[in-house]
Amino acid sequence: MTKMADNSSSVEIVEGCRLPVLRKNQEHEDEWPLAEILSVKEVSARKLYYVHYIDFNKRLDEWVTTDRLDMKKLQFPKKEAKTPTKNGLPGSRPSSPEREVRKSIELNLPPATAPSRGKTLPTPVQKRKVEPVPLAPQVSPAPPVPSLPSSAEATQASVFPAVRETPTFKSREDHELTTNGTARRLIPTQPGRKRKANCGGTDEMIKVLQYSNPQSASVFLPPPEDSQDSSDGIPTAPRMTGSLVSDRSHDDIVTRMKNIECIELGRHRLKPWYFSPYPQELTSLPILYLCEFCLKYLKSLKCLQRHLTKCNLRHPPGNEIYRKGTISFFEIDGRKNKNYSQNLCLLAKCFLDHKTLYYDTDPFLFYVMTEYDSKGFHIVGYFSKEKESTEDYNVACILTLPPYQRRGYGKLLIEFSYELSKVEGKTGTPEKPLSDLGLLSYRSYWSQTILEILMDLKPDNGERPQITINEISEITSVKKEDVISTLQYLNLINYYKGQYILTLSEDIVDGHERAMQKRHLRIDPKCLHFTPKDWSKRGKW
Repeated sequence: MTKMADNSSSVEIVEGCRLPVLRKNQEHEDEWPLAEILSVKEVSARKLYYVHYIDFNKRLDEWVTTDRLDMKKLQFPKKEAKTPTKNGLPGSRPSSPEREVRKSIELNLPPATAPSRGKTLPTPVQKRKVEPVPLAPQVSPAPPVPSLPSSAEATQASVFPAVRETPTFKSREDHELTTNGTARRLIPTQPGRKRKANCGGTDEMIKVLQYSNPQSASVFLPPPEDSQDSSDGIPTAPRMTGSLVSDRSHDDIVTRMKNIECIELGRHRLKPWYFSPYPQELTSLPILYLCEFCLKYLKSLKCLQRHLTKCNLRHPPGNEIYRKGTISFFEIDGRKNKNYSQNLCLLAKCFLDHKTLYYDTDPFLFYVMTEYDSKGFHIVGYFSKEKESTEDYNVACILTLPPYQRRGYGKLLIEFSYELSKVEGKTGTPEKPLSDLGLLSYRSYWSQTILEILMDLKPDNGERPQITINEISEITSVKKEDVISTLQYLNLINYYKGQYILTLSEDIVDGHERAMQKRHLRIDPKCLHFTPKDWSKRGKW
């Protein structure tokens, strides 16, 4: 803790206090968002405060000086009166503001009372755990969609390309409620009309026809219950396996703070976004040096130079399974190349908040994308996947390193993961929860891929072309739940004159064409040399 003076009064700042903190926004304008003090330290006789901006992503957390704090609006942590223990449960403890409210949101319960205080209980009904990372603010919750009818009540559905006007709907506020801290849509009721509330019947044919100015009543239903994806990217149940296990035990004050100041990787210097469990003695260094080929971490530039004289690698270990131009992909077995895989996970954790896999890499394959020049193959990004996934996951973790972001490499990684699924003859989906940037990338990829198929449909023998959800899934290897959620996100499915229709407005068509013109990087299946392995017959991988 520290003491500082505000005018004539003496104010004591402790960890857990909240107050406005000065920062620059994207337009480089001053703003004063509310922030929580996570830690205090003294450097050269000057106090520094590690702050987390409330309702902002943790990657914006930083150390600030006293002159950036607004002491006039300081909020102290609420201390609760200690209560006698009951049934062996501990009493109350000091907490930061809204801690009990946050706990009740996670448990889907009212604010904690004495018997339930001190431990986290499972939720028997909802079975949902809200993850701490906020979703990207640019992505609004998807509007609910009409259920595709089951085969027993099959009716023909139609796709409307280039419709000039789409149906208008009520404002978002009219159909929202808050559940577990997440905005959810209410389902508008349609009196006198009964339909099943599940998203079955994906084999139903969807006709393609041209029609203008539809005036249909819109009936909306939620996504299928078995989908691991929801419109806001939050999983319906906690993960129990894989590299993104929902584990709250690591969410303490240490892991909430970035511990690495800067990383030098080849010709790039990276500012980490999140905590990564590098050895403790390396966290106090101003710069952590990494070999860009084997990803070994070293404490000084001299150590790195000495290492480079011994390191024979000029590309990631493993098999090169794709090359086109300067872009290559390497397949790396987490069991055969354990050191490289562990070093890759430590680097990735600096930029992935939910990642919990660091050392047990045996059950995973890593696909590293590189860019080639005269000095070697430089890592751009990677994704990992389980060797055996019972839930059809084709991606466990995916990351494009910050120097290569916003250049189309993220979509290239996603497209490559689906190309592997096509070769394997499977449909796939990414492991949930997606990060905010991951959700943006996947939504964009799914939207462009599905719209590309719908716009390429041609009339068949003078009749309007038809397609089913399952056919879209088989063509793209995108899981049908993701296809449905994407159509829902784009607000394409409507109910019109007794039929389920897809309305493609001119705005959607024009926006898709502009996006595809900017998308220069694509995967060429002819350059992929990949033979899938049956890991179930290989014993312990």
